Amino acid sequence: MMQTRYALDLDVVSVILQQAIDHASAQGWAVSIAVVDEGGGLLAFARMDGASLLSAELAQGKARTAAIGKRDSKAFETMVQEGRLSLLSVQGLTCLEGGLPLRYEGQCLGAIGVSGVASHQDILIAKAGAAVID
Repeated sequence: MMQTRYALDLDVVSVILQQAIDHASAQGWAVSIAVVDEGGGLLAFARMDGASLLSAELAQGKARTAAIGKRDSKAFETMVQEGRLSLLSVQGLTCLEGGLPLRYEGQCLGAIGVSGVASHQDILIAKAGAAVID
């Protein structure tokens, strides 16, 4: 049986990234934003003026975690907080809030990850970007 698979294209990824940047800018937040494909491969990235160098790595890690885990990166943070410390040994997993899968027609197409402000603010920026395909 054949199945239709959707994929993020550059036009959509560019709009997702810009929506997230616009939301962060409106709040006065300097963050890094990463958009990845379903396998965690980087499609687009922006580090806003004033965002820390560490935020660049964290944003990409959060996005990759959300994409390959097919769930918010916050879910992994919660599992660690509840004692599932073995997750910390998984290479490349970033167990922090701020990564959000990008879904369309029930499929995970990739993810967006944001870092640079408090995690509960990072996720608001990610949601603004993800709203493009919701």
